[in-house]
Amino acid sequence: MADAVEAIYEHGVFRPLRPVGLEEGQRVILSVETEAHTPQDVASQLAGWRAVFEGLTDEDIAEFEQMALDRSHFIIERNGKRA
Repeated sequence: MADAVEAIYEHGVFRPLRPVGLEEGQRVILSVETEAHTPQDVASQLAGWRAVFEGLTDEDIAEFEQMALDRSHFIIERNGKRA
């Protein structure tokens, strides 16, 4: 079974941020991936977003922003009812 669990490393041990449903003493294999928040990572992310909007007019960008803010685009209809 594989499950991604956020944890904090404190005093030499990993402390999960939510219940993990394991038996006490159960062995697991951890794959550690750190969150990247360096200025270079932020700059890279911003460059990616600039590329998304590159070549769009102000009107195109305004339309995109309006669609993103309209929650009706993110609601799933099931049996004629909103979920």
